[in-house]
Amino acid sequence: MIRNLLITLMTSLAMTANTFADTVDDVEHLELRWAEVNYLLEGDEKLAAFEQLVAEAEAFIEASEASAELLIWSAIVKSSYAGAKGGLGALGLAKAAKAEFEKAMKIDAEALDSSAYTSLGILYHSVPGWPIGFGDSKKAEELLRKGVENNPTGIDNNFFYANFLADKKEYAKAEEYYLRAQAAPPRPGRDVADKGRQAEIELALRAVQAAR
Repeated sequence: MIRNLLITLMTSLAMTANTFADTVDDVEHLELRWAEVNYLLEGDEKLAAFEQLVAEAEAFIEASEASAELLIWSAIVKSSYAGAKGGLGALGLAKAAKAEFEKAMKIDAEALDSSAYTSLGILYHSVPGWPIGFGDSKKAEELLRKGVENNPTGIDNNFFYANFLADKKEYAKAEEYYLRAQAAPPRPGRDVADKGRQAEIELALRAVQAAR
């Protein structure tokens, strides 16, 4: 009987380990493919690739217990697709992304270097306000600041908070956070994303310096 219990326990542990490994692989796939689609593709090809990636993310979540990391990347894919698609037709994607970010934060609010705070803040900043959407500048600022507080050297946290400040015409403060983003350490295995983000930072930094 003890032997059977041990076999059952070992089998259970093996299944848990496999599930964890699968989840990590799924997150890495979304992370790497997102960077390729976001920075290397354009036009209709980009939209089609994002649509496919949304379907893959949803399949990953359906096939396994959704981790905070998996939910965050699924939501990032949806929100990026919404941004690329534009218009009112993208609002459904933005709402779905918002729900996934909120669900991820209930599991682990600080997962992936507090990416959920920053990404949800971007949505509140980008989406139209009531009665069309859920946009809210005060909530956006609160979330974006929280993301920077939790990860003060992160490239994305600083970049998107700087974007928010630039949109508010707080150019000197925006420059400070763009420079922080520019100085962020490279992320292992994320060369495409880092190169693309650094190019965005350079353009944004020039714009705020010219506007001062």
